[in-house]
Amino acid sequence: MEIRCTLPQDFWELLHCLKMRSKYAVLLVFVVGLVIIEKENNFISRVSDKLKQSPQALTETNGTEASPAPAENDSLASLRELDAAFSQLRSHLRNVTLQMVGDRDPRPRRHILLMATTRTGSSFVGEFFNQQDSIFYLFEPLWHIERTVTFEPGGANAVGSALVYRDVLKQLLLCDLYILESFILPAPEDHLTPFMFRRGSSRSLCEEPVCMPSAKKVFEKYHCKNRRCGPLNVTLAVEACHRKQHVALKTVRIRQLEFLQPLVEDPRLDIRIIQLVRDPRAVLASRMVAFSGKYETWKKWASEGEAPLHEEEVQRLRGNCESIRLSAELGLRRPGWLRGRYMLVRYEDVAQAPLQKAEEMYRFVGLPLTPQVKEWISKNTQAPHDGNGVYSTRKNSSEQFEKWRFSIPFKLAQVVQDACAPAMHLFGYKLASSPAALANRSFSLLEEAQPSWVT
Repeated sequence: MEIRCTLPQDFWELLHCLKMRSKYAVLLVFVVGLVIIEKENNFISRVSDKLKQSPQALTETNGTEASPAPAENDSLASLRELDAAFSQLRSHLRNVTLQMVGDRDPRPRRHILLMATTRTGSSFVGEFFNQQDSIFYLFEPLWHIERTVTFEPGGANAVGSALVYRDVLKQLLLCDLYILESFILPAPEDHLTPFMFRRGSSRSLCEEPVCMPSAKKVFEKYHCKNRRCGPLNVTLAVEACHRKQHVALKTVRIRQLEFLQPLVEDPRLDIRIIQLVRDPRAVLASRMVAFSGKYETWKKWASEGEAPLHEEEVQRLRGNCESIRLSAELGLRRPGWLRGRYMLVRYEDVAQAPLQKAEEMYRFVGLPLTPQVKEWISKNTQAPHDGNGVYSTRKNSSEQFEKWRFSIPFKLAQVVQDACAPAMHLFGYKLASSPAALANRSFSLLEEAQPSWVT
C-alpha cells in the first residue's frame, strides 16, 4: 500500500501517519470555515491578507521544514509540534478577527423614524438625532413626493399615497437617496441638485465631503446655514449615508402606522418608530400662525365671528385627530410585529424635561446619548425670548409649550375639544371647562405620562 508521505514499516507507524494527516485535514477545514464566516461579515479581504502569513508562522513554529518521512522515534514529537502550531494559528486568527471587529462599531445599524404631524415640535425633537455624529439624519425628504404627486384626500387615493410614501421611505432608510431624483423639480443633472428640501436642517448633508465649495452664480434655495456649499451631489450623500453607523428620518407625511409593517419586518432594517404627539389645541393655534393663509376662516371666526366655520373644516380636524389616535392605539396594543419598536412621546413632556426625554428616546433606540447632543439640548432649550421664531428650534422650552393657552379664544378650544376628545383622552390632555380654566397656568392640562407608552 503506497501513501504519499512514505511507505510505513508496520501498523503503528501507519496509524501515526494517518493521525498526522487528519491533523492537517482538520486544520484545512478550520481555515476554510473561518474564511467563509469572515466573508459573511465583510472581512474576507482583510482576513485573506492575514492568512497569507500563516505558512511562514507555521514554519517558524516548527523551527524546520516539514519532512515528508518522519522517523519512528520523532513521530510523537512531530504530532505535538503540529498541535502547537495549530493552536498558535487558531489564536492568531482569533486575534486578527477581534482586531478587525474592534475597528468597527460593534452596535447594530439602527434605523429611526420620527413620525409626527405639522406643528408638533418634530423639528426640535429631530435635532436630538441630527446632532449625533454617528447618525445620518434627513429632514422631511418626503416633501418632494407630496409636491410632485397629487392624491385626492380619502379613499383609495389616501391608501395610494401612504404606499408611495412607505416605499420611498424604505429606500431612504437603506441609503438609496437616488429615489428622490424622480421627484425633485427641476430634475437633477448628473446627480446634482440645488433643490434638496431643507438641506440645511441635516448636518450630514452640510459636512464634507457632501458639502463641496459653492460655485459662482449657483442659486441654492435650501442652502446650508453654517457654510457655503455647492449643489448637492446625491452620490456623495449616498456614500455619506453608508459611512454613518445609523440612519434617522423625520416626517410629518406618514400617519397610518399599519402601513409601516413591511418596513418593520424587512430583515435589512432594524427600525425604531417614535410617534410624537401634541395637544391638538396647541397644534391648531400654532398652525394659525405658521400657515395663516390656510386658516383664514378659523382666524376670522375666532376673532370676529364674521365668517362661518364650515363643517368640512371641522371634519378635517376630526379626521386628523382620529388618524393620529388610531396609529397610537395600534402601537400601544403591542402587536407582535411592532413589539419593542414603537414609542409614543408627548411634546409637552419633551419641553418640560428635554434631557430626560432625550435619554429615554436614545435608550429606546439602543444608542448612547453623546455629550454633543446634551450640549445642544442645553443651549437650545434655554434660549432668550427673541430667539423664538415660528420655525426656530431654539426655544425656552419650559415656558413655550403652554404659551398657546393665552392666545387661543376659548370657543376655538371648545371646537377642538369636541372634535378631538377621544385622542385627547388617550394622550392625557385635560379638557378646559371655562375660559378661566384655560388661561389659568396653575391648572395643568396634562395628566401624568404613562410608562406603557414605550412598547
